[in-house]
Amino acid sequence: MTSITLRAALVCVAAATGASAASSVGSFLVTNNDVATGFGSSATFYSIGSNGAVSNKTVVFTNGVGIAGGFFAASRVAIVPQGSDVCVFASNAASADVAGISAATHTLTGVYPASSTDTGSGNGIGLGANSNYLYATFSSSSTIATFQIETGCALSFVSDVYAVGLNGGLVGGMAIHGSTMVITYGDGSIESFNISAGVPLTNGDAENSAGSASDHLPNGVDITADGHYAIFGDASTVTTLEVSDISSGKLTPTIAYDVGASWNSGSVRLSPDEKLIFVTNDSGGAITAVLFDKTTGQISPGCTSAPLKGFYSNWSYAGAAALQLPTAVGGLLYVPEFGSNGFSSVGIVQLTSTGTACTLTESASSPVVDNTDPSAMLSIGVYPIRPF
Repeated sequence: MTSITLRAALVCVAAATGASAASSVGSFLVTNNDVATGFGSSATFYSIGSNGAVSNKTVVFTNGVGIAGGFFAASRVAIVPQGSDVCVFASNAASADVAGISAATHTLTGVYPASSTDTGSGNGIGLGANSNYLYATFSSSSTIATFQIETGCALSFVSDVYAVGLNGGLVGGMAIHGSTMVITYGDGSIESFNISAGVPLTNGDAENSAGSASDHLPNGVDITADGHYAIFGDASTVTTLEVSDISSGKLTPTIAYDVGASWNSGSVRLSPDEKLIFVTNDSGGAITAVLFDKTTGQISPGCTSAPLKGFYSNWSYAGAAALQLPTAVGGLLYVPEFGSNGFSSVGIVQLTSTGTACTLTESASSPVVDNTDPSAMLSIGVYPIRPF
Protein backbone atom coordinates (compact mmCIF):
# COMPACT_ATOMS: atom_id res chain seq x y z
CA MET A 1 0.00 0.00 0.00
CA THR A 2 1.33 3.41 -0.93
CA SER A 3 2.45 5.29 2.16
CA ILE A 4 5.28 7.35 3.59
CA THR A 5 7.02 8.04 6.85
CA LEU A 6 8.33 11.32 8.24
CA ARG A 7 11.49 10.72 6.18
CA ALA A 8 9.85 9.50 3.05
CA ALA A 9 6.51 11.34 2.36
CA LEU A 10 2.83 10.97 2.40
CA VAL A 11 -0.07 12.07 0.41
CA CYS A 12 -3.65 11.95 1.39
CA VAL A 13 -6.99 12.97 0.51
CA ALA A 14 -9.39 15.36 2.11
CA ALA A 15 -13.08 16.14 1.83
CA ALA A 16 -16.45 14.95 3.03
CA THR A 17 -19.91 14.85 1.54
CA GLY A 18 -22.66 16.83 3.18
CA ALA A 19 -25.59 19.19 3.02
CA SER A 20 -26.17 22.79 2.09
CA ALA A 21 -24.29 25.80 3.39
CA ALA A 22 -24.59 27.03 6.96
CA SER A 23 -25.63 30.65 6.68
CA SER A 24 -23.25 32.07 9.29
CA VAL A 25 -20.09 30.47 7.89
CA GLY A 26 -18.40 31.75 4.74
CA SER A 27 -16.28 29.76 2.30
CA PHE A 28 -13.10 28.38 3.82
CA LEU A 29 -10.18 26.01 3.32
CA VAL A 30 -8.98 23.93 6.25
CA THR A 31 -5.86 21.80 6.63
CA ASN A 32 -4.89 18.94 8.91
CA ASN A 33 -1.25 19.75 9.72
CA ASP A 34 -0.54 16.29 11.20
CA VAL A 35 2.20 17.66 13.45
CA ALA A 36 4.05 14.95 15.35
CA THR A 37 6.20 17.09 17.67
CA GLY A 38 6.20 20.32 19.66
CA PHE A 39 2.80 21.58 20.85
CA GLY A 40 0.93 18.84 18.97
CA SER A 41 -1.10 18.91 15.81
CA SER A 42 -3.34 21.66 14.49
CA ALA A 43 -5.83 22.65 11.82
CA THR A 44 -5.37 25.85 9.84
CA PHE A 45 -8.37 27.76 8.48
CA TYR A 46 -8.21 30.19 5.54
CA SER A 47 -11.06 32.29 4.19
CA ILE A 48 -11.72 31.85 0.46
CA GLY A 49 -12.58 35.02 -1.45
CA SER A 50 -14.92 35.24 -4.43
CA ASN A 51 -11.88 35.03 -6.72
CA GLY A 52 -10.56 31.94 -4.94
CA ALA A 53 -7.80 33.75 -3.04
CA VAL A 54 -7.09 32.46 0.46
CA SER A 55 -6.47 34.79 3.42
CA ASN A 56 -7.19 35.38 7.14
CA LYS A 57 -5.22 32.45 8.51
CA THR A 58 -6.39 31.04 11.86
CA VAL A 59 -4.71 28.09 13.57
CA VAL A 60 -6.68 25.83 15.94
CA PHE A 61 -4.74 23.31 18.01
CA THR A 62 -6.37 19.87 18.09
CA ASN A 63 -5.02 18.72 21.51
CA GLY A 64 -3.76 15.61 19.78
CA VAL A 65 -0.63 14.38 18.04
CA GLY A 66 -0.13 13.44 14.41
CA ILE A 67 2.40 11.15 12.75
CA ALA A 68 3.57 13.24 9.76
CA GLY A 69 3.02 10.32 7.42
CA GLY A 70 0.80 7.42 6.44
CA PHE A 71 -1.46 6.15 3.68
CA PHE A 72 -1.85 8.39 0.65
CA ALA A 73 -5.62 7.92 0.36
CA ALA A 74 -6.68 8.45 3.97
CA SER A 75 -8.74 11.66 4.30
CA ARG A 76 -7.80 13.26 7.60
CA VAL A 77 -10.41 16.04 7.46
CA ALA A 78 -14.21 15.69 7.38
CA ILE A 79 -16.61 18.64 7.05
CA VAL A 80 -20.23 18.39 8.21
CA PRO A 81 -22.71 21.32 8.16
CA GLN A 82 -24.78 21.52 11.35
CA GLY A 83 -27.47 24.18 11.64
CA SER A 84 -25.83 27.61 11.46
CA ASP A 85 -22.39 26.10 12.12
CA VAL A 86 -20.04 23.85 10.18
CA CYS A 87 -18.28 21.03 12.01
CA VAL A 88 -14.70 20.22 11.07
CA PHE A 89 -13.29 16.92 12.28
CA ALA A 90 -9.55 16.26 12.16
CA SER A 91 -7.86 12.99 13.06
CA ASN A 92 -4.84 12.69 15.35
CA ALA A 93 -3.15 9.43 14.41
CA ALA A 94 -0.52 9.16 17.13
CA SER A 95 -2.96 9.91 19.94
CA ALA A 96 -5.67 7.76 18.27
CA ASP A 97 -8.49 10.29 18.48
CA VAL A 98 -10.55 12.78 16.49
CA ALA A 99 -10.78 16.51 17.22
CA GLY A 100 -14.03 18.41 16.73
CA ILE A 101 -13.86 22.08 15.71
CA SER A 102 -16.54 24.72 15.20
CA ALA A 103 -15.84 26.57 11.95
CA ALA A 104 -18.09 29.43 13.08
CA THR A 105 -15.99 30.19 16.16
CA HIS A 106 -12.68 28.45 15.33
CA THR A 107 -12.79 26.70 18.69
CA LEU A 108 -12.11 23.12 19.69
CA THR A 109 -15.30 21.34 20.80
CA GLY A 110 -13.55 18.27 22.14
CA VAL A 111 -11.21 15.37 21.44
CA TYR A 112 -12.88 11.99 20.97
CA PRO A 113 -11.22 8.56 21.18
CA ALA A 114 -12.71 5.37 19.81
CA SER A 115 -12.10 1.93 21.34
CA SER A 116 -8.83 1.41 23.21
CA THR A 117 -7.95 -1.20 20.58
CA ASP A 118 -8.35 1.22 17.65
CA THR A 119 -4.89 2.45 16.62
CA GLY A 120 -3.70 4.47 13.65
CA SER A 121 -0.12 5.39 14.52
CA GLY A 122 1.33 3.32 11.69
CA ASN A 123 -0.33 4.98 8.70
CA GLY A 124 -2.96 7.41 9.90
CA ILE A 125 -6.71 7.66 10.54
CA GLY A 126 -8.97 8.40 7.58
CA LEU A 127 -12.32 10.14 8.02
CA GLY A 128 -15.64 10.17 6.18
CA ALA A 129 -19.07 11.38 7.25
CA ASN A 130 -22.73 11.90 6.55
CA SER A 131 -25.02 14.19 8.53
CA ASN A 132 -25.44 11.69 11.38
CA TYR A 133 -22.26 9.63 11.64
CA LEU A 134 -18.52 10.06 11.37
CA TYR A 135 -16.48 7.05 10.27
CA ALA A 136 -12.79 6.69 11.11
CA THR A 137 -10.50 4.12 9.49
CA PHE A 138 -7.74 3.18 11.92
CA SER A 139 -4.86 1.92 9.77
CA SER A 140 -2.84 0.01 12.37
CA SER A 141 -5.76 -1.98 13.83
CA SER A 142 -7.52 -2.09 10.41
CA THR A 143 -10.80 -1.12 12.03
CA ILE A 144 -13.63 1.21 11.03
CA ALA A 145 -14.95 3.14 14.02
CA THR A 146 -18.42 4.68 14.02
CA PHE A 147 -19.12 7.91 15.93
CA GLN A 148 -22.50 9.57 16.24
CA ILE A 149 -22.35 13.29 15.49
CA GLU A 150 -23.90 15.23 18.35
CA THR A 151 -25.00 18.85 18.57
CA GLY A 152 -22.21 21.35 19.07
CA CYS A 153 -19.85 19.40 16.76
CA ALA A 154 -19.33 16.73 19.42
CA LEU A 155 -18.90 13.00 18.88
CA SER A 156 -19.93 9.89 20.77
CA PHE A 157 -18.28 6.56 19.99
CA VAL A 158 -20.69 3.80 18.94
CA SER A 159 -18.61 0.75 17.97
CA ASP A 160 -16.00 -0.50 15.55
CA VAL A 161 -15.67 -3.30 13.00
CA TYR A 162 -12.59 -5.14 11.77
CA ALA A 163 -11.91 -4.93 8.04
CA VAL A 164 -8.95 -6.37 6.12
CA GLY A 165 -8.25 -6.82 2.40
CA LEU A 166 -8.25 -10.10 0.51
CA ASN A 167 -4.45 -9.94 0.34
CA GLY A 168 -3.85 -8.72 3.87
CA GLY A 169 -4.13 -4.97 3.16
CA LEU A 170 -5.34 -2.48 5.75
CA VAL A 171 -8.21 0.01 5.49
CA GLY A 172 -7.17 3.03 3.44
CA GLY A 173 -9.40 5.08 1.12
CA MET A 174 -13.11 5.50 1.89
CA ALA A 175 -16.13 7.08 0.18
CA ILE A 176 -19.74 7.35 1.39
CA HIS A 177 -22.97 7.82 -0.54
CA GLY A 178 -26.38 7.25 1.01
CA SER A 179 -26.36 3.83 2.66
CA THR A 180 -23.19 2.69 0.88
CA MET A 181 -19.58 2.90 2.03
CA VAL A 182 -16.77 1.81 -0.29
CA ILE A 183 -13.31 0.95 1.07
CA THR A 184 -9.92 0.35 -0.54
CA TYR A 185 -7.22 -1.74 1.10
CA GLY A 186 -4.16 -0.84 -0.99
CA ASP A 187 -3.44 -4.50 -1.68
CA GLY A 188 -5.49 -4.66 -4.89
CA SER A 189 -8.77 -5.44 -3.17
CA ILE A 190 -11.88 -3.33 -2.51
CA GLU A 191 -15.10 -3.85 -0.56
CA SER A 192 -18.44 -2.16 0.14
CA PHE A 193 -20.51 -1.87 3.32
CA ASN A 194 -24.12 -1.03 4.14
CA ILE A 195 -24.33 1.84 6.64
CA SER A 196 -28.12 2.30 6.71
CA ALA A 197 -28.16 1.37 10.41
CA GLY A 198 -25.08 3.47 11.21
CA VAL A 199 -22.46 0.81 11.90
CA PRO A 200 -20.95 -0.62 8.66
CA LEU A 201 -22.13 -4.10 7.67
CA THR A 202 -20.17 -5.80 4.91
CA ASN A 203 -21.99 -6.53 1.66
CA GLY A 204 -19.82 -9.61 1.19
CA ASP A 205 -18.50 -8.32 -2.13
CA ALA A 206 -14.76 -7.98 -1.49
CA GLU A 207 -12.89 -8.44 -4.75
CA ASN A 208 -9.56 -7.81 -6.43
CA SER A 209 -9.74 -5.00 -8.96
CA ALA A 210 -9.01 -5.47 -12.65
CA GLY A 211 -5.98 -3.19 -12.39
CA SER A 212 -4.42 -5.24 -9.60
CA ALA A 213 -3.38 -7.86 -12.15
CA SER A 214 -0.96 -5.21 -13.49
CA ASP A 215 0.08 -4.08 -10.01
CA HIS A 216 -2.22 -1.04 -10.23
CA LEU A 217 -3.72 -0.92 -6.76
CA PRO A 218 -6.88 1.05 -5.84
CA ASN A 219 -6.22 3.62 -3.11
CA GLY A 220 -8.50 6.66 -3.46
CA VAL A 221 -12.22 6.40 -4.20
CA ASP A 222 -15.14 8.69 -5.04
CA ILE A 223 -18.82 7.96 -5.78
CA THR A 224 -21.10 9.65 -8.31
CA ALA A 225 -24.01 11.79 -7.11
CA ASP A 226 -26.59 9.20 -8.16
CA GLY A 227 -24.68 6.37 -6.48
CA HIS A 228 -24.28 4.55 -9.80
CA TYR A 229 -20.48 4.35 -10.00
CA ALA A 230 -17.52 4.08 -7.67
CA ILE A 231 -14.34 5.53 -9.16
CA PHE A 232 -10.96 4.36 -7.90
CA GLY A 233 -7.58 6.06 -8.24
CA ASP A 234 -4.74 3.58 -8.38
CA ALA A 235 -1.25 3.60 -6.94
CA SER A 236 0.61 2.91 -10.17
CA THR A 237 3.50 4.06 -12.34
CA VAL A 238 1.01 5.62 -14.78
CA THR A 239 -2.32 7.40 -14.30
CA THR A 240 -4.80 4.54 -13.86
CA LEU A 241 -8.44 4.81 -12.81
CA GLU A 242 -10.99 2.04 -12.30
CA VAL A 243 -14.79 2.14 -12.35
CA SER A 244 -17.27 -0.21 -10.67
CA ASP A 245 -21.04 -0.14 -11.22
CA ILE A 246 -22.52 -0.03 -7.70
CA SER A 247 -26.13 0.75 -8.67
CA SER A 248 -27.20 -2.51 -7.02
CA GLY A 249 -25.70 -1.34 -3.73
CA LYS A 250 -22.75 -3.68 -4.19
CA LEU A 251 -19.49 -3.66 -6.11
CA THR A 252 -19.23 -5.22 -9.56
CA PRO A 253 -15.94 -6.06 -11.34
CA THR A 254 -14.01 -2.92 -12.16
CA ILE A 255 -12.98 -1.64 -15.58
CA ALA A 256 -9.47 -0.15 -15.64
CA TYR A 257 -8.42 2.87 -17.72
CA ASP A 258 -4.84 4.01 -18.30
CA VAL A 259 -5.27 7.71 -19.07
CA GLY A 260 -1.89 9.36 -18.58
CA ALA A 261 1.81 8.94 -17.93
CA SER A 262 2.21 10.84 -14.66
CA TRP A 263 3.25 8.74 -11.68
CA ASN A 264 0.77 7.55 -9.05
CA SER A 265 -2.97 8.33 -9.31
CA GLY A 266 -4.04 7.39 -5.80
CA SER A 267 -6.33 10.39 -5.18
CA VAL A 268 -9.51 11.17 -7.15
CA ARG A 269 -12.23 13.85 -7.02
CA LEU A 270 -15.28 14.27 -9.25
CA SER A 271 -16.06 17.77 -10.53
CA PRO A 272 -19.46 19.14 -9.41
CA ASP A 273 -20.95 18.57 -12.87
CA GLU A 274 -19.29 15.11 -12.99
CA LYS A 275 -17.89 15.68 -16.46
CA LEU A 276 -14.34 15.54 -15.14
CA ILE A 277 -12.39 13.52 -12.61
CA PHE A 278 -9.47 15.30 -10.96
CA VAL A 279 -6.52 13.05 -10.20
CA THR A 280 -3.64 13.96 -7.94
CA ASN A 281 -0.46 12.41 -9.31
CA ASP A 282 0.87 11.96 -5.81
CA SER A 283 4.44 11.03 -6.70
CA GLY A 284 4.64 13.13 -9.88
CA GLY A 285 3.69 16.43 -8.26
CA ALA A 286 1.04 17.16 -10.91
CA ILE A 287 -2.73 17.24 -11.37
CA THR A 288 -4.57 15.36 -14.13
CA ALA A 289 -8.15 15.92 -15.28
CA VAL A 290 -9.85 13.16 -17.26
CA LEU A 291 -13.20 13.16 -19.06
CA PHE A 292 -16.00 11.15 -17.47
CA ASP A 293 -19.35 10.05 -18.90
CA LYS A 294 -21.62 9.76 -15.86
CA THR A 295 -24.23 7.88 -17.91
CA THR A 296 -21.99 5.07 -19.14
CA GLY A 297 -19.19 5.28 -16.57
CA GLN A 298 -16.57 5.52 -19.30
CA ILE A 299 -13.35 7.51 -18.85
CA SER A 300 -11.29 9.26 -21.54
CA PRO A 301 -7.91 11.06 -21.40
CA GLY A 302 -7.97 14.79 -20.63
CA CYS A 303 -5.09 17.03 -19.56
CA THR A 304 -2.21 17.11 -17.07
CA SER A 305 -0.51 20.08 -15.44
CA ALA A 306 3.22 20.53 -15.26
CA PRO A 307 4.75 19.57 -11.89
CA LEU A 308 3.72 22.29 -9.44
CA LYS A 309 6.23 24.91 -8.25
CA GLY A 310 8.77 23.71 -5.73
CA PHE A 311 8.19 20.00 -6.38
CA TYR A 312 11.13 17.98 -5.04
CA SER A 313 12.83 21.11 -3.73
CA ASN A 314 10.40 22.62 -1.22
CA TRP A 315 7.93 19.74 -1.09
CA SER A 316 7.93 16.09 -2.04
CA TYR A 317 4.42 14.70 -2.57
CA ALA A 318 0.99 16.07 -3.52
CA GLY A 319 -2.20 15.29 -1.60
CA ALA A 320 -5.76 15.02 -2.81
CA ALA A 321 -7.06 18.20 -4.44
CA ALA A 322 -10.00 20.12 -3.02
CA LEU A 323 -12.25 22.08 -5.37
CA GLN A 324 -13.44 25.67 -5.33
CA LEU A 325 -17.08 24.66 -5.03
CA PRO A 326 -19.72 25.11 -6.25
CA THR A 327 -17.84 26.21 -9.39
CA ALA A 328 -18.12 23.42 -11.93
CA VAL A 329 -15.96 24.58 -14.84
CA GLY A 330 -13.17 27.13 -15.00
CA GLY A 331 -12.62 27.11 -11.24
CA LEU A 332 -9.65 26.50 -8.98
CA LEU A 333 -8.19 23.42 -7.37
CA TYR A 334 -6.27 23.53 -4.09
CA VAL A 335 -3.52 20.95 -3.65
CA PRO A 336 -1.83 20.03 -0.35
CA GLU A 337 1.94 19.84 -0.77
CA PHE A 338 3.82 17.73 1.77
CA GLY A 339 6.82 19.82 2.81
CA SER A 340 10.41 18.64 2.58
CA ASN A 341 12.00 21.80 4.04
CA GLY A 342 10.03 21.94 7.27
CA PHE A 343 6.95 23.69 5.90
CA SER A 344 4.06 22.46 3.82
CA SER A 345 2.12 24.53 1.29
CA VAL A 346 -1.08 24.69 -0.73
CA GLY A 347 -0.80 24.79 -4.52
CA ILE A 348 -3.48 26.60 -6.52
CA VAL A 349 -4.29 25.34 -10.01
CA GLN A 350 -6.61 26.94 -12.56
CA LEU A 351 -8.88 24.69 -14.61
CA THR A 352 -10.11 25.74 -18.04
CA SER A 353 -12.47 23.35 -19.80
CA THR A 354 -14.56 23.33 -22.96
CA GLY A 355 -16.28 20.07 -22.08
CA THR A 356 -14.18 18.12 -24.58
CA ALA A 357 -10.74 19.56 -23.82
CA CYS A 358 -9.06 21.14 -20.80
CA THR A 359 -5.96 22.80 -19.43
CA LEU A 360 -4.56 22.93 -15.91
CA THR A 361 -2.26 25.84 -15.11
CA GLU A 362 -0.74 26.79 -11.77
CA SER A 363 -1.82 30.21 -10.50
CA ALA A 364 0.68 33.06 -10.20
CA SER A 365 -0.27 33.29 -6.51
CA SER A 366 0.62 29.64 -5.90
CA PRO A 367 1.78 28.20 -3.59
CA VAL A 368 0.47 29.51 -0.29
CA VAL A 369 3.21 28.87 2.29
CA ASP A 370 2.88 29.47 6.02
CA ASN A 371 6.41 29.70 7.37
CA THR A 372 5.15 30.35 10.91
CA ASP A 373 3.57 26.92 11.23
CA PRO A 374 5.95 23.99 10.64
CA SER A 375 3.73 21.11 9.61
CA ALA A 376 3.40 17.87 7.71
CA MET A 377 0.19 18.70 5.92
CA LEU A 378 -1.62 15.60 4.76
CA SER A 379 -5.19 16.67 4.02
CA ILE A 380 -7.23 19.71 3.14
CA GLY A 381 -10.95 20.35 2.82
CA VAL A 382 -13.01 23.15 1.30
CA TYR A 383 -16.41 24.45 2.37
CA PRO A 384 -19.05 24.60 0.85
CA ILE A 385 -18.80 20.89 0.19
CA ARG A 386 -20.26 18.86 -2.62
CA PRO A 387 -24.00 18.56 -1.91
CA PHE A 388 -24.34 14.78 -1.93
